[in-house]
Order: sequence, then C-alpha cells, then structure tokens
Amino acid sequence: MEPDEYIRGLAAASLANDDATGWWDTLYVAAGEGRTAIPWDRGGPHRLLASWPGLSRADAGSSDAAGTPAAAGRGTAVVVGAGLGGDAEFLAAHGWRTTAFDISPAAIDTARERFPDSPVEYAVADLFAPPPPMAAGFDLVLESMTVQAMPRSYRARAVAAVRALVRPGGTLLVIAAAIDEGEQSEDGPPWPLTRAELESFATPALSAVSIEEFTDGGLHRWRAEFRAA
Repeated sequence: MEPDEYIRGLAAASLANDDATGWWDTLYVAAGEGRTAIPWDRGGPHRLLASWPGLSRADAGSSDAAGTPAAAGRGTAVVVGAGLGGDAEFLAAHGWRTTAFDISPAAIDTARERFPDSPVEYAVADLFAPPPPMAAGFDLVLESMTVQAMPRSYRARAVAAVRALVRPGGTLLVIAAAIDEGEQSEDGPPWPLTRAELESFATPALSAVSIEEFTDGGLHRWRAEFRAA
C-alpha cells in the first residue's frame, strides 16, 4: 500500500473516533517497524525553511571554518509537530536554542535515536496543552505542515495554539500546503490552507511581515513570516 493511502486510512479511522491526532503515533510506529514510509521525512530541513531569508538576518554572516553558521545564540526556537527532527536540527545548527515537540512518542524516540548527540530538547507534547515551560513562549516558532494535518474543524483552535507560542518580539514562520479559495475539500490529510486561513495567524499583536506563494513541480506552498509586538 502506498504511504499516502495508508496515512489516509489511519486518519479516517482516528477521526471516526473523534481523534484528530491519534493516527500520527500509529504511523510512526509502523514506519519504525518498516511497514510504511513517512512521506515528509526528507532527512533534513524543509526547503522553504532552508531558503528562508530570516536565517541570513539572524546569522549575520557568522560561520565556522567549514562555513556552517556559528551557534552564537540566536534565541529560543520551537518546532511544532517536529516529526523526526530534520527542521529542529537545522535550526539548532544555526544557533537557536531549540525545543522540538511532537504528540507522537514514536516520532520523538526516533529523532533522539537519529541524533544522539543533539543539542535539541526533544519532547512529547500536545499543541493544545503545552507544558508550562513551552507556554512561556519562544523567540522563533516554526509551524511547518502541522496545522494542515488536522481537519478544518480544528483549524481556528490549532492556529490560536501555534500563535500562543510566540513570545513578545518573537517571530512565527509558517510553511504550509496552499489551496485556492473555493477549492477546499474535506478529503485529507492534508487539508491545505487558503490565503485567508494563512492570514488568520495574524492578530493586532502579531503582524504579517511577508507572505510568499510558491509553485514548483506541481506543489503549491505558502511561506509566511509574522512578528509579535
């Protein structure tokens, strides 16, 4: 069975029990046993994170002899729905004191096994009920492809939960699959974001700095940066 078909079957069974997120751990367990693959496991960061102009602003040209940005202390970062750790390790290599959480214990266990000497603080946590240390907020919040993995009925709640992780003066970076208004479907996952849904991350206290739209190889993606007052 193709991974996408397998994932949709897991999600449908989970949603039938009014559980929007329980299928993720089942998926990561199955992947760990070699019964399926994780389609979004790139073995590294998402390309829209790797090419984010904000990295250049933060790094300010500082690098080691090999050209890797020096860990000069960019502030704190959190990766929402971190999966197997590719994005988190990338941010840590760029000097962010990085926390990465996922609701799936199997995903977090695999990330720790992949990166045994990592400076990243990996944790099992629920976006809708983050532990107090996380609720205090971060200088950089990366939301990459997690909100879209929950049905649209959860969207407003998920967006608000992500937004709450940004501390005053902090930055939120959102990477998501895109869809045009009027083309939404209840079939998923994923459930891509319209521009209006992407813009809903903004509030009077969290302003949109940039919203970029990409179409490459048949993939339609958003990358948006928001800054907290």
